[in-house]
Amino acid sequence: MLNSAPDDAASLHQLRHDFLNLKSAQKLRNREAAHALGISEGEALAAFVGEHVVRLEARFVELFEQMPQLGAVMALTRNEAAVHEKDGTYEDMSHDGTVGLVLGSAIDLRVFYHAWASGFAVREETAHGVQKSLQFFDSQGHAVHKVFLREHSNHAAFDAFVERWQMRDQTPGLRLGDPVAPPALNLDSDIDVPAFQAAWHAMTDTHQFFGLLRKFGLARTQALRLAERRYAYPVANDALQGLLERAADSALPIMVFVGNRGMIQIHTGPVKNIRLMGPWVNVLDPGFNLHLRGDLIASAWVVRKPTSDGIVTSLELFDANGENIAMLFGARKPGTPELEGWRELIAGIASLENGAAA
Repeated sequence: MLNSAPDDAASLHQLRHDFLNLKSAQKLRNREAAHALGISEGEALAAFVGEHVVRLEARFVELFEQMPQLGAVMALTRNEAAVHEKDGTYEDMSHDGTVGLVLGSAIDLRVFYHAWASGFAVREETAHGVQKSLQFFDSQGHAVHKVFLREHSNHAAFDAFVERWQMRDQTPGLRLGDPVAPPALNLDSDIDVPAFQAAWHAMTDTHQFFGLLRKFGLARTQALRLAERRYAYPVANDALQGLLERAADSALPIMVFVGNRGMIQIHTGPVKNIRLMGPWVNVLDPGFNLHLRGDLIASAWVVRKPTSDGIVTSLELFDANGENIAMLFGARKPGTPELEGWRELIAGIASLENGAAA
């Protein structure tokens, strides 16, 4: 095990002092201040355990399935390049082993509890009063998921939840786990490309794609490069803003996926207020906000997957490490074909390889 955060009382006191001063002086968010100090957000938060932060039991499936008690809240999931915020209630929660589902009318999640390592309840003083939240992190202290209470949330239920799930040991500090090793992948020259392309063509469900990657030992962007061009082609890295603007103009309902190792969060519905602010592409709608760093998009792809309901098309965005930033689809339910309006929007994105819409 690694422990990169200071764990003696003097060092933790200095960390708390430096963190608060940096936040105040530069008006930084917690994550930004932590990174400026060379530590993870989870490490910074854990330094305040015993003050405004309470460490929670690591029985994540049990405690997370209590979220409906909090009423209407804001759910936040992020990765290095995108932040996905959704207002609503946690509904229809279930799990199979360490994989969970939240299938609410607003909050729609795919949960991978095996990647969760620590959780905290936070009561933080802000300019607008006390902000209550639940925050969960992976073994490296990176945020997996956060739940923020609104004024109209059930604050009594939050207090009871914290009392029920707080750990007996409230010693400050966070012990990090060993870095997660990336899966072993094959070189292009080691791939049976015809067999891979045939398997892609034979898909009947979009979820089979993950099995396809494992079977052939492929990274996601590697699979897109090796796919037939009728199924995947690269597009300009700035395709996102134009697609969102056209979706807003047409009021077409879409699906926006943002995730990390421990969570995928999904918005389904129209988008309206699209704003570019510096490097950030934003959706600023009541009940749904997306903030995505356009300058961190290293590649963008239009991807088509065969299913029993016909072709399902997505715009998929990746960072320089090949990690998925976000995926966008037309709104659909299993058993129904893809919206023709979505296909028309996607057709307006020019392929980088031929300079024309595919």
